[in-house]
Amino acid sequence: MTVIALRHFIDGAWIEGTGESFVDVNPSRPSDIVAEGPGASEADVDRAYVAAREAFDGWRRTPARARAAILLRAADIIDAHRDEWGRELAREEGKTVAEAIAETGHSANILRFHAQEVERPSGGVFESPSAGERILVIRRPVGVIGAITPFNFPISIPAWKLAPALVWGNTVVWKPATFVPVLAMRFAAALEQAGLPRGVLNLVNGTAAVGEAIVSHPDVDAVTFTGSTKVGRIIAAQLAARGIPFQGEMGGKNAALVLADADLDVAVEQVAIGAFRAAGQKCTATSRVIVHEAVADEFLRRLAVRTEQMVVGDAQQEGVEVGPVVDLAARDRVAAALVRARTTATPVVAPEPYSSGALAEGYFIPPSVFELHEDAPGELWTEELFGPVVGVRRVPSTEAGIALVNDSEYGLSTAVFTTGLADALSAIEDIRVGVVHINSASAGADLHVPFGGSGASALGPKEQGAAAREFFTETATVYLRG
Repeated sequence: MTVIALRHFIDGAWIEGTGESFVDVNPSRPSDIVAEGPGASEADVDRAYVAAREAFDGWRRTPARARAAILLRAADIIDAHRDEWGRELAREEGKTVAEAIAETGHSANILRFHAQEVERPSGGVFESPSAGERILVIRRPVGVIGAITPFNFPISIPAWKLAPALVWGNTVVWKPATFVPVLAMRFAAALEQAGLPRGVLNLVNGTAAVGEAIVSHPDVDAVTFTGSTKVGRIIAAQLAARGIPFQGEMGGKNAALVLADADLDVAVEQVAIGAFRAAGQKCTATSRVIVHEAVADEFLRRLAVRTEQMVVGDAQQEGVEVGPVVDLAARDRVAAALVRARTTATPVVAPEPYSSGALAEGYFIPPSVFELHEDAPGELWTEELFGPVVGVRRVPSTEAGIALVNDSEYGLSTAVFTTGLADALSAIEDIRVGVVHINSASAGADLHVPFGGSGASALGPKEQGAAAREFFTETATVYLRG
């Protein structure tokens, strides 16, 4: 297949980088090189910031409706290429082709949503205690935004960060994950083709050093980040020392709570979807399952059957349910955790690593389920593995189940399965996470409502929906007298 030349988009031009070269491979078939070329250097990042700063004044003065029109045109461009770019996404990142095409279309809808948001009221008028005066609260763009996005949603997460940043009048220097430069190039190209002025969006591909250059640059006004909790906290600390705002969507160790009155057919299917789709590489993926002891045996029996039925294979093939993890290091890390789990937990479904054929050549992990020991649940309970693996524990009551859901430093998403209104209301009230699903998978986020967590899962304002403007704008209170 075609090897794509890696390029960067700086000051309205597609250029070759002057930094360290890297290779982007297909995780389903690592011998298939998707893209290669020089990454960005610190000098490239500096040029991107110069361009963004120079473009900011003109962009913030552009009428909001004109900015929104560019996003709407870009959405139409993405829709026109949805199947093509979705298949590239499956090849590059390893998400199944059905999920990849759906994600590509979803990114277009995110652009449309934020384009419409600027038509809504964005400030307010207040009475003044002084005669002849009114008090206004207005919103203004923050300035130059540094954006760092992950591999697991290579077009929709950039969309939900960049769309509100741009439509509210900010300019951006953006680094995507090393594993997904092609989808980043496609997204930037859609905005370019839609008429985005030069310098407003600058794309710099590269390794972690590029991200460090974005964060440490003296001209950054705010940073939005999605990635690991460890890296996010390091970035947040660096920025806090300089008084620079930070928005971080970070890790998760999400639980599914299956209560005694749950519809087990629904619970099993939704747990399997939440745990194994995208090979478990979602910050909202289900990785802990807590099940009432009254239905635990039957639930585990059905979950074992469904897990063994999951179709694992090349992400570009139709009918595949579980693709590969993103790279060799991820495969080896998750595989090592599974080896340890076989000695510390009870295997429910725990196949040996693939030893031959295409699945052994790619970065595949067999979907696995373990029942954890009560006195020492281990890393399957506490660590975010980012793979298709779940650990299961039994509880004697709803209250004990909710307590175990909260037994985590993370607080992103939870799924609760029950047919009882009282238990559903208790879960909503008492579970300390940012997203609660009742009778649906923990994985998933809609574009029109706030998204984010608590604890080790998030720092700063939430993303998506109307909440997105909170980070990308700042308010000014105006005392207006004639």
